[in-house]
Amino acid sequence: MNYKLARSNYRHMVAGVDTKIPLFNGKFVTAINFDNAASTPPLVSVMEEINRFSTMYSSIHRGTGYKSKVSSQFYDEARSIVLKFVNADPLRDTCIFVKNTTEAINKLSYRLWEGNKKTVILSTWMEHHSNDLPWRNKFHVDYVQTDPYGKLSIEDLENKLIKHKGNVKLVAVTGASNVTGYVNPIHKIAELAHRYQAKILVDGAQLVPHNTVNMNPQNPFQHIDFLAFSAHKMYAPFGIGVLIGPQETFNKGVSEFTGGGTAEIVTHDWVVWENTPYKEEAGSPNVMGVVALVAAIKTLTAVGMRSIDYHENQLTNYANQMLKSIPGITLYSHTLPGEPRIGVIPFNIKGIPHERVATILSNEAGIAVRTGCFCTQPYIQKLLSISPQQMEHHRKSRNAPRPGIVRLSFGIYNDYSEINTLGQVLEKICKHPTTYIY
Repeated sequence: MNYKLARSNYRHMVAGVDTKIPLFNGKFVTAINFDNAASTPPLVSVMEEINRFSTMYSSIHRGTGYKSKVSSQFYDEARSIVLKFVNADPLRDTCIFVKNTTEAINKLSYRLWEGNKKTVILSTWMEHHSNDLPWRNKFHVDYVQTDPYGKLSIEDLENKLIKHKGNVKLVAVTGASNVTGYVNPIHKIAELAHRYQAKILVDGAQLVPHNTVNMNPQNPFQHIDFLAFSAHKMYAPFGIGVLIGPQETFNKGVSEFTGGGTAEIVTHDWVVWENTPYKEEAGSPNVMGVVALVAAIKTLTAVGMRSIDYHENQLTNYANQMLKSIPGITLYSHTLPGEPRIGVIPFNIKGIPHERVATILSNEAGIAVRTGCFCTQPYIQKLLSISPQQMEHHRKSRNAPRPGIVRLSFGIYNDYSEINTLGQVLEKICKHPTTYIY
């Protein structure tokens, strides 16, 4: 393959990829987006379906008009499409629509809470804040260690399951890291959790858009109990997310949000709540967000998740080799050939603050990357070997420069020519770091 000329076969499927943007010198170039782990642009098919369905959009579940019936039917049937996409069990599981992964995990934290803070949630050192903070004020949270490369320690996971003697309610683990791109062995983790009478939640925000996710593999002990993910990371940025889990978890008790649509009968003295999942979706549902999600699922399924994974891995391997060849760059993600990963690469340039690297890339070549801690501050602290004493300094000096990393994250529309442009600019930055005036 001629990497210098190769273009993504999927580029035409994504809206806005050829948009021209201004550089610092006033010239215009085609924007290069390597910040897909934060959010992705919409698929063309998503935009087309949004426009097509908009003519039939109406309020759902309570309207009697034709458009309301059409919208209601689509919204409810969409749950089956989502469940099928991740091979959830349609007889056991329910699909609850939320705003994003963060809301999904917060919802689950409330629904699992029984008022006893002695109950243990096992999170990990590599989690996004969204799979850490919601558990802290309701449960005793313990953290599974990572090894020196930042990979999850399965040995420490089992040790902690043994240590807590059956008090672990849930193992809450990311499917793929938004920092290092490591993909965790979720079915192996599920089998371990179930062996010690715990359930598993997979934060699928980074995994679902890039890999095949199977909630019910052949081995029943390896099934995934709960899965959360966001449409805005899978080319459907219209404010919808998903929480999938056993219906029985949500049948009892009351949602943390109540109001319109959650109750069947209400008096001033008592309430009869709607059935699951309706009682979990307070307020007017985001029908158009669901339209976008379904369109994205259909397109990604047609392309094939294995094909997407292969393309993005090729990009990642190519970019990794390029970055390794540039003196002064430190990489923080290390995988062996064939080891599963998603298209995320974290790095820094020696002697240059991470924010400055991002500014130069944007100003000089129209390249968008993300820098900082990516809502995974403990993980970044560990990867950068930042001591608790150093963190105390940052707590006392809030304006002090914050530690962080530069992150590249690829999507299906990125190609080798964009990576070549990135490499050229990074080489210039490393050779002549003081030549940039901003």
